[in-house]
Formats: sequence, C-alpha cells, structure tokens
Amino acid sequence: MASACCTSLCYGAIAIAQLGESRMSSLTSKATPPPSVVIERRAQSVAKFPASQLKCASRRSFARNDFLRLRSVSRNWDGCRSLSCRDGGFVRCGAVSSEQLGEPEPSSSEAGADGELGSEQVSAGKKIVNFRDAFWRFLRPHTIRGTVIGASALVARALLENSQLINWILLPKALRGLLALLCGNGYIVGINQIYDVGIDKVNKPFLPVAAGDLSVPAAWALVIGLAALGVGIVATNFGPLITSLYSFGLFLGAIYSVPPLRLKRFAVPAFLIIATVRGFLLNFGVYYATRAALGLSYQWSPSIVFITCFVTVFATVIAITKDLPDVEGDKKYNISTFATRLGVRNISFLGSGLLLMNYIGAIAAAVFMPQAFNRNLMVAAHAALGLALVYQTWLLDSAKYSKEAIAGFYRFIWNLFYTQYALLPFI
Repeated sequence: MASACCTSLCYGAIAIAQLGESRMSSLTSKATPPPSVVIERRAQSVAKFPASQLKCASRRSFARNDFLRLRSVSRNWDGCRSLSCRDGGFVRCGAVSSEQLGEPEPSSSEAGADGELGSEQVSAGKKIVNFRDAFWRFLRPHTIRGTVIGASALVARALLENSQLINWILLPKALRGLLALLCGNGYIVGINQIYDVGIDKVNKPFLPVAAGDLSVPAAWALVIGLAALGVGIVATNFGPLITSLYSFGLFLGAIYSVPPLRLKRFAVPAFLIIATVRGFLLNFGVYYATRAALGLSYQWSPSIVFITCFVTVFATVIAITKDLPDVEGDKKYNISTFATRLGVRNISFLGSGLLLMNYIGAIAAAVFMPQAFNRNLMVAAHAALGLALVYQTWLLDSAKYSKEAIAGFYRFIWNLFYTQYALLPFI
C-alpha cells in the first residue's frame, strides 16, 4: 500500500512540475528557482490531496482523441523530458485534475481547433490506409503472385540458357516489363469485378467493389489507368509484336467480362480465354521479349515448350475449378459453369485428374528425354506434387465439399501453380 502511494506521489509530482513549466516561464519578474526546488514544492502540494485522487497515470487509458492532442515532447533546460500536455488532458486522465491545481482549462475554441486538427489527420491517414487495402484486394493478390513468379521464372530460364549475355543494364527494362504485366493483370481482374458486383456480393463479399470499399467510378478509373499505363510501357519498350500480343490479352480479358459478349457465362469459351492468356501469351511473350532484349532471335527450347504445354493444361484446371466456391452466386445469376452444370464433386475430380495427367506427362518427358531435362529433379518433384494433389483431393472429399474445404482446395491449386514456375529455372 505504501509503495503504491509513493508511486502515485512521484507520478503526480512530475506531472504537476511539468504543468508549471509554461506558467513559470511567463513570470519573468520573479527569480526562477532551481528545478529541484520546483519539484519539491509541487510534491508537497500534491501531498495535501486525498490518496483516492492520486491515481497512477499508467493505470488509466487515454481516449484516442486525448492521445492525439498531446503536445510534442520537448527537452527542458534542466535536461528532463517534459510533456506540455495540459491541453491534451494528461492531468485529467492521470494524477490530479487541472481544476484541483487551479490551472485554467483550455478555451472551447482552442480545444475545438485541436480536436478538429487531430480528427482531420486521423481521417486522412485512415482514408489512405483504407484505399491501399482496397486497391490491393482489387488486384487479387493470388493472381499477382502468379504473374510475378511466372514472369521471373521465364526470364531466369532465358538468362540461364544464355548466361554469357547477361547485362545488368537491362534490369530496369525487365522491371518495366514486369510492371506492364501487373497492369494488364490488374485491368483484367478489375474489369471483371466491375461487371460482377451482384455475383460477388454473394460469392466474394470481401472484394472491394462488392463490399463498397471502392466505388464503381473509382474502379473504372483504376482499370483505365492500368490499361493505359501497361500499353504505354510495352509500346515504348518492347516492339510491335509484343505490343500486339499484350493488347490482344487485354481484349480477351474484356470480352470475358464485358457485355454483350461476356464470355464468362459460357464454360468452354471462358476456360479457353484463361488458358490462352495464362498458358500461351504469358509464356511466349515473356520469353520472346527476354531473348529480344539479349539480341537473340526467338527459338523454342525444350523447357519452354514443356512449361507452355504444362501451364496451358494447368490454366484449364484453374479455369474450371475457380468456380467451385461460386456455385451459389452463379446459379442465382444464371452463370453457366462446369461446376453449376456437373456439380462440385465431379469438377473437383476432373481438375485433379487433369493435373495428375500433367504430372505423369512431366515424369515421362524426363524419362524419355534425359538430354533435355534434369531427370532426377523432374521425376522427384512431379511425383511429390502429384501425391500431394491426391491427398488434398481426399481431404476435400472427406470434408463433404464444405465452403472452407473448397476454398482451401482452390488455394492449394494455385500453390501448385506457383511451385511449377519456381521449378522452371532448374529443370
């Protein structure tokens, strides 16, 4: 008990000493006593108050606005750190009220101005954070990761095949190319969200447009800006062929989502578009652009033929399994997908079967073409990934295809996609 009282007295003495700081500086006609005398006098004045009124400031929590209104920390002439926090409410929330000390309260206009300034700062900061979060969700992070990992792996493969031509001066150009790919990716997934607001409110309510975190006009501004930036980067850096392929990819992304075509309503055209963009355009385009930057003509290599074929099949699997979590909303809005027509269980087994065929084909390629591939790595890695896929399919079936299990299975499919590209430089 005595220890608590002593602690309270110390906190009270220090707080009151700092409160007297501005007051003492204005009394220029009187001699200024040493700091130790000031603290002692204040401590004596605190001792007159009942112990119930002396509460340790550390046991009290400040309101957010009071905390934001605290004045800046300054260093006093005696080397002690002081807080000019009378206006910020430190004393009212801590040891002794300013009324008890006889100190004047801040005027309502001063308090209002301080509160408004703090609120504006908090509001502006919060808006920035909220927009950043909404923009990141708008870009669909799992597709961003796929684009970054895929493009990086293709560039790395081209450089490993021509290591004598590596020139770090080309790095800025490569980064501009990656930025253009991310812009195209953002345009395609963004325009899909604009036209899928109603469906997403059922299937993906966390997406920013469906959740109301990003307005439709703001979303339009973003997709137009992303498309313009992407085309501008490609046109000024990578020549007419790559610019044409890039623009064709944007066109496919548009007709996938935008009426009157809105090809996502039809299962076969939808998966063909996804397979074309993810399978052929990305792999051919990045590899071609990398070789062109190195001063080489285009030439197919066994590893690039393999990854293009493999990822085209993989993109088909993504195209048919991506609708597994969306069956409820797709049925409500008459969107025809393989999942709505054949059922979640059948599509899960179909997707797993196609991927298993992919892995078996990769193992066979390594066995029959040892001169073209790293056979040991190809066989071991694809056998392990195939077994992991079988296990995840079994888990999904055991969970009776619950929403959580379906979402987890779809995430696992994307993880396999990332892993395949990560293996590319080494196969």
